[in-house]
Order: sequence, then structure tokens, then C-alpha cells
Amino acid sequence: MFFSAHAMRSLIKGVVFKRNPLYVQFYVTARCNLTCKQCNIIYANADVREASLEEVDRIAANLKAIGTAIVLLTGGEPFIRRDIAEIVGSFERRGIHVRTQTNGLATREQLAGAVKAGARDISISLDSLSPSKQDFLNGSYNRSWMKALETIALVSEIFPPKHSFASFGTVLSPHNIGEIPNIIRFASAIGWYVSLVPAHISRPSQLFNFRSFDREMEFHSELFTLVDKVLEECRQLKRDGFTLYDSEEYIRNIGLFIKGRPVQWRRRNNGMCDSPSLYFAIRPNGDLKVCCDHILRKSIPVWHDDFPKWFRDGTVHEAVHPYVRDCPGCMYGSFPEISISAHYPLELLKRGRVFSGTSLKKPWPLTVDQVVAIAERVAAEHPVDDRVGQPYLQDLPSHREATIAYREAAVAERR
Repeated sequence: MFFSAHAMRSLIKGVVFKRNPLYVQFYVTARCNLTCKQCNIIYANADVREASLEEVDRIAANLKAIGTAIVLLTGGEPFIRRDIAEIVGSFERRGIHVRTQTNGLATREQLAGAVKAGARDISISLDSLSPSKQDFLNGSYNRSWMKALETIALVSEIFPPKHSFASFGTVLSPHNIGEIPNIIRFASAIGWYVSLVPAHISRPSQLFNFRSFDREMEFHSELFTLVDKVLEECRQLKRDGFTLYDSEEYIRNIGLFIKGRPVQWRRRNNGMCDSPSLYFAIRPNGDLKVCCDHILRKSIPVWHDDFPKWFRDGTVHEAVHPYVRDCPGCMYGSFPEISISAHYPLELLKRGRVFSGTSLKKPWPLTVDQVVAIAERVAAEHPVDDRVGQPYLQDLPSHREATIAYREAAVAERR
């Protein structure tokens, strides 16, 4: 079974009563080897220390006590922490389902250690099938695209094909909007899913924690027609059986968010999100966060012995309510999808099929050469003008030129 008995009970109780967190994001570190254009979290969380293993273990115990089903270990880059396998084990021992996340930094030894500790669920950041564009979006880091594909191959070798789940976290931006259907085709061909997140842009004067300040990631009205076309193609791919994880309700709201219109996925909860009842986040030092965007003004450490009591007696809810009451809304993937699953029974049924363990055949294991070849084939069979709306990329080589250069560099390196 993909989920433990504890996780299944918690999922059912959360959906029915909506009083225990189905999902928690734990930013185990702010450290990262990349400076991705869509991400500000490595700066926003840099002012706090990292929780010790003892504190992580108490966090895990407290999350189990309040009925948490799933925890995402994210960062920064969580595999920068050398104790990541022990962190995974703290949650898995208590029946809490762990999803790990990486930008491709994870080594074979780290992945194997996470699997040995119980991990069966992993997400890798992938925003393009073009090597040079992926590197550009990652902060102009050379070979970050190839490193991600090497890690994809490692996952297919180390993670068990049955009862495991692998996905790409893909950010929609003006730079890659035309490529999104191809990323879905690529994921389907290698037995992975895709979860989409539109780029979130802020200004230094705004109190949003995660959002990028990079104006190049902002959609302008001349691209809205293309956005509509791409999102409709994504819906059709999903209907045709391709492995897009996101619900139709969520995809519809991506279009609203990109165009600057109010999101509607919260309409069945009085226009507010479900934090902290169904989800919340945790900073690297163990303090509770409302979500990706909002940091509490007061410290509520999730590792504290009294945290379960604070959650049950309303202390946590009282601290969080002003933020969810006034927030204009986001589209940060898992948080909206948890609300959608909890409030839309049909979407919950579809989500259950994804995790049934029988919905996807995985052609694992794959070598890195096979993964690269599949990416090249998808790009060749479904060519896109990957420079539409992207004046910043006009001086970059074409996908084919860049891929050839990458392959030559990779071969030379292995020699």
C-alpha cells in the first residue's frame, strides 16, 4: 500500500472533518546550490537556524499527534542536509508519508539512504527540455539541466517501480510557457507526473515570503492568448491519459492567477484557504508558517511539547486567521490542491486513482542516456517556438544546438 495505515486514517478524517492537517511543508534548510529566478525562499528563510535532529524528531511526533498525513521535505535544497535520511526516517517511523524534493543535487548515496529510511515519493524541479533555458532559469548555472536528468535516471534505478511516486515540479513563466505540454509528454514517457505552478511575482515592499522579485518572470497581456492555448492543451493531454497531476479546477485557476484575476479555488471555504486546519508550513528552525507566503509575527515552534495542545485549543488557528482572512490567494500547487481535494468530491476520487498504485506503468530503470534521448525525441516530435515572448533569451542557442553541446560535454566528462 502506498500510504501507511496512519496516513490513510488521517487523510480520511481530514477530508471528512477538515480539522487535521493532511499536508505540511517543512523547509528543512534555506541553503541551496541554485538561485532560481522564480524562488525567493533561500533569502526569506536565511535568517533562521536549522532544526536539530532531536527537534525534527519532536516535530514528527507532534505532527503525528495532530493527525498529519503527508509531509514535504523541501528547502532550499533539502539534500544539502547530510542527515536527510535520518529526517525522512523520523516521519516515516510514525506513519507520516514523506515526499522529498530536489533540484537534482541529490547523490546516489543520499537517494538510496532516503529510500532505505522509507521514502517512496520524490519531486524534481524541471522547467524546460532545453538545457540552456533550464540553466538560465536556475540562475545561469552550467549543467544544472543535465544534473537533473542524471538524478531522474538515479531515481528510476533506486526507487521501487511499484508503490512509488515521482513527479516534476514545473514553474510556468514567460520563458517556458510553450514547452509545458512537452514536459508533460516527457514525464509520461518515463513514468513520472507533472505538477504545475505559475510563477509568483512580488515587490520588495510586499510581505510575501516566497515570491520572486524578478520581473522577467511576470506574464504580460500579450501572452494571455498563448497561456489559454497551452492550458487547454494541458487539459486535453490529461483527458488523453498523460500524467498531469493537477486537477481541472486547479488548471482553470492557473489561468485566472496569471491574468491577475481573483482565484476561485477557495470559494467553498468562504474565500479563504484551509491553513492551518488542512495544511501549513514549517520554517527551517521549526517555527510554524501559515503557508509559502506568510510568516507569523510570533514564534510557534512545532517542536515544542505543547504544540499539539496549541493546535487543538485554537491558539494556532487564532494566530493564523488574520493572514488567511486577508490574503488575496496563491497558486502554490499542493496547498490549493489539498483544498480542492477536500471540497470537491470528484477531484478527490480522481486523486485517489493516481495513488492507487495501478494507474501508471513505469519503464524503470532508465539510464541517463535513455532519459536524454527521450527528452530529445519529445522535443523533435513536437517542436515549439521556445522564444515566444522571451526577448531575454534571443542570444541563446537553439534547443538542438544546446543539447548537442551538453551531450558532448557529458561524454568528455565521463572520459
